[in-house]
Amino acid sequence: MKAKTNWQPVCTVADLVPDSGIAVWTEDGPVAVFYLPHRLPALFAISHSDPFSGANVLARGITGDIQGEPVVASPLYKQHFSLRTGRCLEDDTVSVRVYPVLLDGDRIRLEVPVAQADSVAA
Repeated sequence: MKAKTNWQPVCTVADLVPDSGIAVWTEDGPVAVFYLPHRLPALFAISHSDPFSGANVLARGITGDIQGEPVVASPLYKQHFSLRTGRCLEDDTVSVRVYPVLLDGDRIRLEVPVAQADSVAA
């Protein structure tokens, strides 16, 4: 059974910084949203948490391009994460979660899992 999801509004276009990321809070926790206006697509969203340190820092990383792959370098240990797949380029056994993102008018929405309340048998 597929988990339920929700297209959650997280910010507006005015909140975005070209060639950079911002941290937003979602029902699934902190997410890093990146705006790369020179690319198509221009919006990317990955987990804000660096899997090597556990710190919420990826939105503060440096964006770039490695052999055509849009990436962000963690500001702590400098590993590069693909903004398309979440895969770590230096260690392919490690990845971060990727979130579908869309522009809805002037709002940015992310597809996030909906928290399921535990059902109690009566």
